[in-house]
Amino acid sequence: MRTGDEGIALIRYFEGCRLDAYLCPAGVWTIGYGHTHGVKEGDTIDQESAEAFLIEDLEEFEDHVQRLVEVDLNQDQFDALVSWVFNLGYGNLAESTLLAKLNDGLYDEVPEQIKRWTRAGGVILPGLVKRRNAEAALFQGRDWKEAV
Repeated sequence: MRTGDEGIALIRYFEGCRLDAYLCPAGVWTIGYGHTHGVKEGDTIDQESAEAFLIEDLEEFEDHVQRLVEVDLNQDQFDALVSWVFNLGYGNLAESTLLAKLNDGLYDEVPEQIKRWTRAGGVILPGLVKRRNAEAALFQGRDWKEAV
């Protein structure tokens, strides 16, 4: 399974696109649509590179979700989880109560688990609250834009 149009739109919306490297709220050098691999201070890219990094990153995070999730997912559920992992990383999903509940088939409990992850550097960030609400809505098959 690959990320659908709604999942990509959600990721683009929340990540934004910056062509100059910047430190994200978690203190990680980032460029393009949330790309972090090998990014260092002073790096710059063009829009074409940002799009290529996005596709590359999506494939990585899609693979992580497919490897960790043991139950069937529909497109919206998959897209929501890819966005979550895109933002929070593979390790957080692997060790999460969210994954345990999902793999136990407790789909109805997943949206609240998604919404728990709103901190960066120990501080609740309004942007993360909005993103988690959007991901939870998408997981439930609702229009994520209404949750923003």
